[in-house]
Amino acid sequence: MPLVECVPNFSEGRRPQVLERILASIRATPGVKLIDHTMDASHNRAVVTMVGEGEPVAEAAFRAIATARDVLDLNTHQGEHPRIGATDVVPFVPLDGATMGYCVRLAHRLGERVGRELSIPVYFYEQAALRPERRNLPDVRNIGYEKLRDAIAVDAARRPDEGPTGALHPTAGATVIGARFFLIAFNVNLRTENVQVAKDIAKRIRERDGGLPGIKAMGFFLDDLKLAQVSMNVCNFQATGLVRVYEEIEKLARERGVEIHESELVGLAPREALPSGAAERIRLRGFDAHKQIIEALL
Repeated sequence: MPLVECVPNFSEGRRPQVLERILASIRATPGVKLIDHTMDASHNRAVVTMVGEGEPVAEAAFRAIATARDVLDLNTHQGEHPRIGATDVVPFVPLDGATMGYCVRLAHRLGERVGRELSIPVYFYEQAALRPERRNLPDVRNIGYEKLRDAIAVDAARRPDEGPTGALHPTAGATVIGARFFLIAFNVNLRTENVQVAKDIAKRIRERDGGLPGIKAMGFFLDDLKLAQVSMNVCNFQATGLVRVYEEIEKLARERGVEIHESELVGLAPREALPSGAAERIRLRGFDAHKQIIEALL
């Protein structure tokens, strides 16, 4: 049977006891292995990784979305990371024996069910997108929850693909569901409090602005660390590897008189993305190959 990975992102990064209720709903689903979860207080966001055969994983994702709807309230949520939902994004990723088409079908079936049973508007993105302007995740959630709450009722361009069309869920907002290739969430922290440096570097390296292939990037200020951060999704590590993007950030930062403090891997990566010596070269904080290389966990 085809194996898939699912990496839901939840708008909760500061209350472990609340996230635990969501994780419990995943653990209770037969045939699904919860292999990783991380919380980020600055972003106020959690990234969860589960693996299994397609149908059980889709069931676990539905249960997690339902639980997040009940325990999270976006009206009181604050964090650095853009978001439009309590369960913000749910991507399916093909692993052993699975095709991208199979993951697209899982995404569409899950989205229809979430809209129908949970009354949460759903937008499809990446390979599951039904509209070309929704392939890119930042384009789907670029106005954020607060503005989308008003726009969904009056702007046809913001009409969801599934679920209620005239209003967001009052506490859970909307959810973006899709299918994509393996994505690596990778952040580089800079030794500066000047967030504009991070934003300028992010613009230089991201693909849509003429930068590195497969790189999506934003600049943030981390209030808890008093550092600026370049936060990235490495969407094709074979086109642009972690060492390559790190060295480009290092070069651009030094041009601005800034050094790199450290980098961090959020969630998992394939073994191929971190060959021998790479973690040391990119100053990867707290890296544990036994816990963060996906092949070691299967």
